[in-house]
Amino acid sequence: MFKDLRDYVGYLERNGLIRYVDVELDPVLEIPEFARRVILSRGPTIVFRNIRGFPGWRMISNIFRGLDVFKIIFDVKDLEEVGERVLKLLPERSPESFFDKARLLIDLIRSGRYLPRKTSQADFLKNIVERDGFNKVPIPKIWPKDGGRYITYGILVTKDLYKDVYNLGVYRAQVIDGERAAIHWFIHKRAAHVYKNAKEMNIRKIPAAIIVGTDPATMAVAAMPTPYPIDEYLFTSLLKGEGVELIDLDGVEVPANSEIVFRGYISLDELVDEGPFGDYRGYYDYVNKVPVFKLERLYYRDDPLYYFTVVGRPYMEDTWIGKAVERIFLPFIKLIFPEIIDINLPPEGLFTGGIAFVSIKKRFPGHAKKVMSGLWGLGLFSLVKMIIVVDEHVNTHDLGQILYSIAVNVDPSRDVIVINDMPTDELDFVSKARGLGSKLGIDATIKFPEENYGREWPEKTEPDPDVYRKIDDLLRRLRLI
Repeated sequence: MFKDLRDYVGYLERNGLIRYVDVELDPVLEIPEFARRVILSRGPTIVFRNIRGFPGWRMISNIFRGLDVFKIIFDVKDLEEVGERVLKLLPERSPESFFDKARLLIDLIRSGRYLPRKTSQADFLKNIVERDGFNKVPIPKIWPKDGGRYITYGILVTKDLYKDVYNLGVYRAQVIDGERAAIHWFIHKRAAHVYKNAKEMNIRKIPAAIIVGTDPATMAVAAMPTPYPIDEYLFTSLLKGEGVELIDLDGVEVPANSEIVFRGYISLDELVDEGPFGDYRGYYDYVNKVPVFKLERLYYRDDPLYYFTVVGRPYMEDTWIGKAVERIFLPFIKLIFPEIIDINLPPEGLFTGGIAFVSIKKRFPGHAKKVMSGLWGLGLFSLVKMIIVVDEHVNTHDLGQILYSIAVNVDPSRDVIVINDMPTDELDFVSKARGLGSKLGIDATIKFPEENYGREWPEKTEPDPDVYRKIDDLLRRLRLI
């Protein structure tokens, strides 16, 4: 594991995977456009060392430049191993209930090497700014019609006082002035739980911090859908395989290896306009009323390194973050739904905001629709707009096989379901209302007679085995295959 962002940068440098840009560029539009073009060309990680108006600062982008990067970050050959090593801690036989196992898992974490560790040392304590902190940092403006400068990969740290757990989430933050930022989170995200619980407890301020830059594994896990109310520092430690080192900043614990820390609070007494913002769908999101983060102190390391992402249509960095989440969480989904063979959330399908392909080992009539219903009730999978279920032999990552299964196996009146008034991605501007839309399910599996109007499914065409072997041998001798 890399000890911090700089350790990771050193690795990229030693392996020729990073480029430095010394031409003076502006963080407003110019640097984001440069990064966007490099990202789209599948280029290297980029570090900007000559930022107009911010001498001494550096900006970095495209650190999550492909799926293989996450294997390096988590030190695995296959990303499913990250989820599997968590599940290996669970007892094989008892307790039987998944939720009992989850509770036991948390007990194991708290009693073992995965418990976050406390320290009083942090390099970012060397530089402290008491006023106008947001204007001291090269926070970029990404798209021409964005409402302002945006922190696009800030890790918001809050503590749910009702559940006594920490929450980490990557939420966009629009800078209003030197000491205020508008925080945008979805109603389905964990920060919304924290905010709601605080209001019910008549708390007026939620102590919080926004982290920009830490070790890449922690940065990746912060974007993952950790089940509420599991403490996200515990969950991060578990996926990393080691305890996160934390330092207390006046009641808010943050990673000690952070590059930049904005320490303040979220006010429950004020909502402000946020947006427009060019989001991952490739369009500007609407202006919305959101809570305010009020900055009290800025902390940063010497020779600071500001990390930002460019948000837009695939393939951006969030494409690879989304695919990594898919592979890491697949073992957890299989634990709940053992019939699931594989899942593909294609980048062009916008991950949990759009389309999912799911293959299953079908055992009974209606099984595909049962899986759809279950997934639509599972965490952020509830936001997926369309689910297509196929048989176990179908490769969910081969669009041709998916389309063939739909064309051959689907009778629209029987195999397509539409459910109205369901939770949906708040950024989905075609839905009925913000956060409320419809679902489409397609059962593209081979049908049992009970599903096929009483008829047996026809026999699939296959070549004669003896003839196949004879011709196969001949083709190989003639070097035609």
